[in-house]
Amino acid sequence: METKAQVLYDFTAEPGNNELSVGEGETITITNQNVGGGWIEAKNSRGEVGLVPEDYIEIKQAQPFTSGGNAASLDLSLFDSHIPTPAPASTAQVDVAQPETPVTPVTPGFSSTSPDETSNGNDPWAVFDNNASGGVSNNWAAQPEGTETGKTSSNAWHSGGHGHPQAYQGPDIYPYPCLIDLSGAEDDEWDEEWDDVKSSGGYAESDAGEGGAINRGGAHGSSMKIALNKFPGFSKSGPEVFLLSKQPAKGTKLPVYGGEVGPVWAYPDYQLDCVVADPKKGSKMYGLKSYIEYQVTPTTTNKPVNHRYKHFDWLYERLLDKFGSAIPIPCLPDKQVTGRFEEEFIKMRMERLQGWMSRMCRHPVISSSEVFQLFISYKDEKDWKTGKRKAEKDETVGVMIFSTIEPEGLPDLDLIEVEQKCEQFNRFTRAMDDGVKDLLTVGNEHWKRCTGPLPKEYQRIGKAFQNLSSVFTSSGYEGEAALTDALTAAGKTYEDIAQMVAEQPKKDLHFLMETNNEYKGLLGCFPDTIGVHKAAIEKVKEADKLVATSKITPSEKTTMSKRASTMSYALQAEMNHFHSNRIYDYNRVMQQYLEQQVKFYEMIAEKLRHAHSQFTTM
Repeated sequence: METKAQVLYDFTAEPGNNELSVGEGETITITNQNVGGGWIEAKNSRGEVGLVPEDYIEIKQAQPFTSGGNAASLDLSLFDSHIPTPAPASTAQVDVAQPETPVTPVTPGFSSTSPDETSNGNDPWAVFDNNASGGVSNNWAAQPEGTETGKTSSNAWHSGGHGHPQAYQGPDIYPYPCLIDLSGAEDDEWDEEWDDVKSSGGYAESDAGEGGAINRGGAHGSSMKIALNKFPGFSKSGPEVFLLSKQPAKGTKLPVYGGEVGPVWAYPDYQLDCVVADPKKGSKMYGLKSYIEYQVTPTTTNKPVNHRYKHFDWLYERLLDKFGSAIPIPCLPDKQVTGRFEEEFIKMRMERLQGWMSRMCRHPVISSSEVFQLFISYKDEKDWKTGKRKAEKDETVGVMIFSTIEPEGLPDLDLIEVEQKCEQFNRFTRAMDDGVKDLLTVGNEHWKRCTGPLPKEYQRIGKAFQNLSSVFTSSGYEGEAALTDALTAAGKTYEDIAQMVAEQPKKDLHFLMETNNEYKGLLGCFPDTIGVHKAAIEKVKEADKLVATSKITPSEKTTMSKRASTMSYALQAEMNHFHSNRIYDYNRVMQQYLEQQVKFYEMIAEKLRHAHSQFTTM
């Protein structure tokens, strides 16, 4: 008996991906329900067969056989009282918009990379192979003083190697909100990744999709895996997990020192750098599904390792779990449903992944962590598998990361000073967030004007000059050829200027906007991190009441105060790292912007001088 299904949402197939386009309300026939990974194989009324997302359809259930008679319906209301009440989240509420369409999964299966895809000769993405990073180093400021250590390039800011070039294409198509893919993948699906099958780059394809447990960018899914509480250490209680913990600290110690600007992290002697480049198209399920794989090459080994987007997402999840209470971890670039294999999108994603990796490399705590080092320099599949499982079983996550922080030679802070520092950083990050958003708004408006009405105005001026020249030519007067030629040349000059104006935002405003967009994402992480510290302060304030009611001892109260002080030093070290990078980033991007502006207006001035020289001085 054939199994029928009703299509709940429109779905457009990705060309060349063995998918089937279906429309809402359409009835389809299920031909294979065991594809896996959130997909089923189905046939439409026209006889076309292909893959359809399982969440986009509703399988019609066969009606159970019932005998005649009026059987009394079963009253299940008595179970209502036994339904457990959900525990309230310990973090701030997250407003999630009502979903419009369900999650689009990514089909699982075997990985295979054709011989053509392993050589640049026939690889459709080989255009990226030559100097894919744009010849720019990722060596951003790492020390609190913010000294520049990066290499120069004839094409500065062209690639993600510079840290910020996230392919800002202007306000009309950025950031592709309609193309965001919210598909997720369970962590345990990775366990099969190295066991059975291998890919050309050392990665086999698991049953996981392109995503991770936390989805970013929009609310299009019917069931979004959004972690309302980002910090696992908080899942059952707040910062008292650390403040009152009696377990010995586990993991590598993270020292905080007193520097010229205040508490600072311990910076390495050698600044880690890495390049994300050479995207290649691979396939799985014997070619039914495709993906893009990137090479990540760290400066420590100069040996590339291959990663898909979902592997970057796995790293993001691990970093967020482990360090998110103390260090803001910016989100990755958004996922996407359609157009994943278009050249512009691949280039944009590669540049944004490069920017994200560069920022992680610049952070002394993140870059030296085991999980990050594993990601950029695993030796083989066994090394990866062992390290991956170790990272997933790490117990020093959430607020317990503070147990590894050791202020070196720094006095304990009193609670008032801790609270003042926390509030100071809170005010600054909120104010900077407003300033960054304002600049993004103004920049968007300017971009639209430069690519729309402003070039048209210059074109109209150019056309008017040329029309006037045509009128003068029709006079028949022989002595005005020099004038008409000069008028025509002036008109063409203004048309050239119109083209220059339209193209200029990609040369200067692009990078300013990308820097602000990256900081907008980074600043969006601070409320969660600062919220951890505020909650700890409130717990310490309650210590006297807890002692009075014999819930804690006076020595435990003292321990809570000391640990709140440790948390404050971690926050100060992180803010000083943020400030040093902020000063470096904005100095650099403003220099870049103004240099390009100067060149732009100099080119316009030169063209106008040339047009001016065509007219005869009377």
